[in-house]
Parts: sequence; C-alpha cells; structure tokens
Amino acid sequence: MRPSHCHKPFERLRALADGIDWILRWQQAEAAKVDSQEAKKQAHRRYQDAVLELSKAYALASASDDAAEIRDEVGFFQAVRAALVKTTATGKISDRAKSLAVEQLLNQAVANAEIVDILKAAGLDSPDISVLSDQFLADIQKMEKKNLALEALKKLLNGEIKSRSKSNVVEAKTFSRRLEEAVARYHANAISTVEMIQELIALAKEMQAASARGEEMGLTPEEIAFYDALAGNDNAVEAMGSEQLRVIAHELVEQMRGSVTVDWQHKASARAKMRILVKRILKRFGYPPDLEQEAVQTVLAQAELLLQEIAVK
Repeated sequence: MRPSHCHKPFERLRALADGIDWILRWQQAEAAKVDSQEAKKQAHRRYQDAVLELSKAYALASASDDAAEIRDEVGFFQAVRAALVKTTATGKISDRAKSLAVEQLLNQAVANAEIVDILKAAGLDSPDISVLSDQFLADIQKMEKKNLALEALKKLLNGEIKSRSKSNVVEAKTFSRRLEEAVARYHANAISTVEMIQELIALAKEMQAASARGEEMGLTPEEIAFYDALAGNDNAVEAMGSEQLRVIAHELVEQMRGSVTVDWQHKASARAKMRILVKRILKRFGYPPDLEQEAVQTVLAQAELLLQEIAVK
C-alpha cells in the first residue's frame, strides 16, 4: 500500500510500523556483512543519512511538478526516519525535517505519534506506556515484529533513565551504561534481536525492582539517592555496613535541606562550604578516608539535584 493510499490514521500508522520494521531488519542484515565497528555503525546510519540527503534534494526541487508527484513517498521516508531517530539515545532531527514529514504525509497527530501508537498499529493491543509494566513486557515479548519491539523498549528505557537522572545520579548512570553496553553488543552482532529484547526486559525489571528499594530499606527517595552515592564503592559497604550508610544518607539529606541556599550551584564559595559540610559528615561517621574523594564528588552531584528539586517546590 502506497503512503498516499493510507487515508485513515490507523492505516497510516500501520504502514509506518511496517516500514520501520523493514528498515530495522535491513540495517541489521547490512551490519552483519561487515566486520569493523565503524562499518557497522555506518550500516545502521545508512538509511537515516540517505533520507537526509533526499530531503535536501527534494527541498531544492519542491516547486516542480516532478517533485509534487513523489511528495507522499518522500514524506513517508522522512516519517520513518523521524521515528527511527526518536528511538535512539543521541539521535536528533531538526524541526524543519519534522515539519516536512508532517506536511507531506501525515497530519500533526499521526506524524508526532509516540512509538506506543505505532506498536498498537503493529498488533500490540492497548499497550501500557509504562516500561515498568509487567503486562507490557509480556506483550512486547510476543510481538511478531521483533525489531519494532526492540526499538520500543530502547525508547522507553531511555525515557525512564532520563527521568531517573533528575533524582538519582548513580542509578541513572548505572542503567544508562548497561543499556549502552547492550546496544553496542547488538550492533556488533554479538547477540540476536530476540536475545537483545530479553536483555532489555531484564533491565526493565531491574529498574522496577530498584524503584521499590527505598521502601524496603526504610529510606525516602532522597535518602536512597544519597545512599547510592555512598555505596557506589563495594569497599565502603564492606567497611561500614549497609545500616551505617543509611544513617549517613539520612544525615546528609537533613543537613543539606537546612544548610544550603537554592543558588549554591552558581557560587564557588557556597560550593566550597558544601564540600566541607559533606567531608565533615563523612568523617564524623567514619567513612573510609581513601574512598572519601570519590564519594564527595558523587554526593555533591546528588546534592545539586536535591537543590534543584527544592527550587522547583
């Protein structure tokens, strides 16, 4: 079915879903033909780069009759590219490119549809948009279009990690690194699409479990974030024990809420005072001196997030 023949929003989404799935399978097959990491990356970028060049050429000739005849096809390619770029961790697409896709193929609602809507068109009934939903993970595992399922998981995991980066520095970095490593193995053809989906589902369930840690340990979300900053080094946990680190985390939150000005992150003197405060607390509770420098840096980064939250409130 040609894009111009897809009149209903659902039909347009289904065509878009099929197009995305086909391109993803083609990229994976092309990457498997080469050996170097750079060549594999180029294989995964080839479609996006080609459509970008097509868009530039089309813009130059857009007023011609010939261009008008292929407007819908070009728009379809751009819409597929936009969806693919949106599911990557670092990909970007200009507002102009998004606008072209909207004007040339889909209406505003359909062209800017979230990946979850494309999943619905691909056969996933009433998908739960929460990556932490057990039902969603079970449903996506059963999808026939495995490449599309994989892209959806990547997008949702990236979104969840971005959300956590606003409240827990260590947790966000840990999950981000895990996701990047899994994507790198997949692009290197070290694991199959099905195996990659299994890894991402396992990672999603770990995120789900991490969300419940604070309650299990008797800590607030702010306290668990500082606990993670202190417990990032296994030696610290072994030397002090989990209970003592929980006490320090609670003290850090209490002291910072009562001692820090909202704009401290913009003042060198305020930062210096904050560093002294953190070191004093760590020393008072016997935090290992050889691990202190790294812990102070992480705690200060976490403190900045806490103060940003206070400023918003």
